[in-house]
Amino acid sequence: MDVRRTIGWNLRRLRVDRGLSQERLALEAEIDRSYVGRVERGRENVTVATLEAFAKALSVGVSELFAEIDPKDVRPQSLRSGRKT
Repeated sequence: MDVRRTIGWNLRRLRVDRGLSQERLALEAEIDRSYVGRVERGRENVTVATLEAFAKALSVGVSELFAEIDPKDVRPQSLRSGRKT
């Protein structure tokens, strides 16, 4: 798995674990929502400043976004659609 996909996988895993929508994460990190989706799909080269913003919004260290993925792991599930309270 390449680094962009690793970052995207971890970003999605952390976001879903915290029950945040892409929109809420984008709002907290002051980043465009569509950009969050592209990062999660491994389609964007992310800057250090963006990694820092994601980590801060998720209350984790930047290194968490680089955690190795076990090939047996299943892609994190999506949150239930619809408005969140």
